[in-house]
Amino acid sequence: MTTFAVRPGSSRRLAGTGTLLRFALRRDRLMMPVWIAVNALMVLSMPNTLEGLYGTPAERADLIRQMGTNSSLRAMVGPVFDDSLGALTAWRVGVYAGALAAVMSLLVVVRHTRDEEESGRQELVASGMVGRRASLTAALLAAAVANGVLALVLTAGLAGQGAAGALALGLGIAGVGMVLATTAAIVAQLTESARLARGLTAAVLGAAFVLRAAGDSATDDGSSALTWMSPLGWLENLRPYADERWWVLALLVGAVLLQGAVAYGLAGRRDVGMSFLPTRPGPASGRLGSAGALAWRLQRGSVLGWSVGFLLAGVVYGGMTEGAADLVGDNDGARRIFERMGGRSGLTDTFLASMTGMLGLVAALYIVASVLRLHGEETSGRAEPVLANAVGRLRWAAGHLVIAFGGSALLMLLAGLGLAAGYGKETGPILGACLVQLPAIWVIGGVAVLLYGVLPRAAAAAWGVAGAALLIGWVGPALDVPQAVLDISPFGHLPKLPGGSMEWRPVVVLTGLAVVLVAGGLAALRRRDMTT
Repeated sequence: MTTFAVRPGSSRRLAGTGTLLRFALRRDRLMMPVWIAVNALMVLSMPNTLEGLYGTPAERADLIRQMGTNSSLRAMVGPVFDDSLGALTAWRVGVYAGALAAVMSLLVVVRHTRDEEESGRQELVASGMVGRRASLTAALLAAAVANGVLALVLTAGLAGQGAAGALALGLGIAGVGMVLATTAAIVAQLTESARLARGLTAAVLGAAFVLRAAGDSATDDGSSALTWMSPLGWLENLRPYADERWWVLALLVGAVLLQGAVAYGLAGRRDVGMSFLPTRPGPASGRLGSAGALAWRLQRGSVLGWSVGFLLAGVVYGGMTEGAADLVGDNDGARRIFERMGGRSGLTDTFLASMTGMLGLVAALYIVASVLRLHGEETSGRAEPVLANAVGRLRWAAGHLVIAFGGSALLMLLAGLGLAAGYGKETGPILGACLVQLPAIWVIGGVAVLLYGVLPRAAAAAWGVAGAALLIGWVGPALDVPQAVLDISPFGHLPKLPGGSMEWRPVVVLTGLAVVLVAGGLAALRRRDMTT
């Protein structure tokens, strides 16, 4: 049991916070700027894009009218409160920017709390002159620094659209990030696993998005009780650039203070490395008699959660297909964006192709997370006792890779079934459009395997590869970037289905590239030393 070298007292409990904060910022000197830059680029690029799409008052009035009657699209992006470029920017990307800030914040907090305890480093830190709550405080302050910088960048970048609206949007997005940061701080006290802490906090964020979407589909002014139950709904109801409701910021501040107090209370009542919900010991034989069975046991919760999410997302996107076609209508700018994402075909097929592409980009995040579970097992020391038995490295790794690559196929299959169910027709073409995304997904997974095998300390860079593909596929078409930039992503080479012609050459080439990357990573893993 760990003992602390400080005496009780409010100041002693925070001893060493400054040092730990500087260390946390130094460790995240690459991750934080990337997250901030991606989020800021997405938001700051919108005014020019929207000006090209809805350049006249008549086009903006028609947009507001159609959003008022299109519940499926309100569920996706929320209601429109004003026709200015600033208000349209807040409408189009506000919720998603808040969600990205929330993901960044939960990753930062879990990394500097539960991750440190799980690796054993926190016990070494706690043996020195460090207060009991210093690590938690440093983690929350690191998240606050990241969100504060994001708010400053957004406020400065959007000030030309109106200073008050820019400040409201920046503070609202940062506020959502801090709400999820304190949520992660609570979950980190409850669970014994950093992976579970990240998963549960992400589930809270998912529930917040669902509540907001359900509320917005029911009303066109954000007044639904379900919308007000979600911090993303609070951001929406802050109404940047539309007679700002500054009092809504009090809800965000109150949630941060309340959840922060709960997290501090829990942190003071447990030992380092322990949790209020300890992991239940599992059987040592039977279903866990092989490396593959162990890998499935470790990852089955993640596979189930992602599967449910993709099925539901497919149903939602399928249900809004007709509404999206009506909204785009004769807007040439919006049509061009969808065509760059989904190919030149009928508008309905183009929308479906763009949605299957987006689901493929998100599935790339799953495959990276699943592959990097190998790195987590290795660095935590749990892989060593497995490999000490009659289990080779390739056999051990193969169990996780089957789940990673096979799981991505399952996700896209379920997404296709959901899209077909929501749309109500064309099951075969839609399934084909989803499954054709797999070679590009597998290339991203292959990069993760290669990085893990060759440079395990840099394995987390696979997240950057997946994030870059997501950014290119999501923001690139709206910014009208050159085709050469879009082709950097493996998704840019896939046939645009449904509606387009099936081209087997890029599918075969990308699949072969994925095989080569995986083989290279496994060969390197077989020959290098295992980290401890």
